[in-house]
Amino acid sequence: MDNTSLIGLTSMVSATLCILIGSVMPCIGETRVIIQALNAMAQQPDEAGTISRTLFIGLAMIESLAIYCFVISIVLIFTNPFWNHVIAKGGG
Repeated sequence: MDNTSLIGLTSMVSATLCILIGSVMPCIGETRVIIQALNAMAQQPDEAGTISRTLFIGLAMIESLAIYCFVISIVLIFTNPFWNHVIAKGGG
C-alpha cells in the first residue's frame, strides 16, 4: 500500500468514524434530555411551558453537533486536497 492509497483509506475511515460517533452520541444525549424534561414536567406541571421551551433550545443545540459531524465527514470525503491525486493514481 503506497502513501496515496493510505491517504484515501484514512480519509474514508475518518469520515466513517466521524459520522458514526457524531450521530450516535447526540441520539443518546437527546434521549437523556427528553427523559429529564419529562420527569421535570411530571414533578412541576405548572412550569411545563418553560421546561418545553428550554428543552427545544437544548435539543437544537445537541442536534447541531450531529450536523457539524456530517459536514466534516462530507468535507473529508469530497474536498480532501489529496483526493484528486489518489484518483489519478487509480486508488479510488
